[in-house]
Parts: sequence; structure tokens; C-alpha cells
Amino acid sequence: MLDERALVDGCRNKDRTAQRKLYELFARKLFVVSQRYTKNRDDAEDVLQDSFVKAFQHIDTFRFECPLEAWLKRIVINTALKHIRKQKPWQNQAELEDVIPTALPQTEDSLSGLHYQQLLKMVQELPPGCQAVFNLYAIEGYTHPEIAELLDISEGTSKSQFSRARMLLQQKIQNERPIPK
Repeated sequence: MLDERALVDGCRNKDRTAQRKLYELFARKLFVVSQRYTKNRDDAEDVLQDSFVKAFQHIDTFRFECPLEAWLKRIVINTALKHIRKQKPWQNQAELEDVIPTALPQTEDSLSGLHYQQLLKMVQELPPGCQAVFNLYAIEGYTHPEIAELLDISEGTSKSQFSRARMLLQQKIQNERPIPK
């Protein structure tokens, strides 16, 4: 297998073999990232394809300051967010303080017994704004101020979207659990 530097150099030289190898090496992992931000497989495939096109167009900007996979993942996330921003899913959303007068209960629900595909489906069923904020905050580790900047929304909207996503996911998880006898 080619090392990352040789792979990137090949892609910079528009070598189709290197581009294919880069795609084959990272497509599966990046598809999972794409699925977390989209509603269905077709949208996830579109985001992934657009991401690889962008990666190949901008491969000259990759400076080996981070792992290649991290750079590609960032492109996938940004491409997915651009896709979401076009839909403006958080338009006309209330701020957190307007919706929830008291703090949400801090229940610790165990996820044992749920499979990855079930969890992915639950996240994909969230409203687009909730889905994007949930992924950025809970999975990618962004802060609410960072999310607000990325999505061009207020920090309060980010918090309310996350809170709503969390509440909806808790409901979905409870509905998935078998009733004890």
C-alpha cells in the first residue's frame, strides 16, 4: 500500500490510480460520517461524492499538518453542512430559553441492546437542524459557539437544537426498548 505522502503526490499529479486508491482507502469511513448528517443513503452518497471532488480539486492545499483522514473528514463535514445550510432547517426556531423554562432531566439512558444501524436511523430521523447540531456537538466535539459560527446561527439556536435532538432521541430510545415483564 502506498504511504500517504505518495498517495497525495499521485493525486496532485492527477494520477487516476492514486485517486482511486485514496477513494478506496477512505470512502467507507467517510460515508459513515456523511450518513450522520443526511436523511438517506442517496443524500449521503451525494455528499460523499461532492466531498471527494472537492478533495481532489484542493489536494494541493493539504500540508501534512494533520492526518489525511482528518483532512478528508473535515471536507465531508463542511460539504454536509453546506448541504444542510441550503435547506435552512433552523429558520424560525425559538431560542432555548423560550422553549424550555426549566432544565431538562439528566437521565442516563443505557444504549445497550441498540445496534449502530438503529442509532444511525434515529439520528437520521431527526429534523435537519437538530441532526446537524447533534452530530457537531455530541459526536464531533464542537462547542455551541463554534457550531453557531459554522452554521451561521445564534448560540442559543444551537443549544435549543441540541436540546430538542436529545429529547427526541431519548423518546426514540425509550420506544425501542422492550417492555420489562
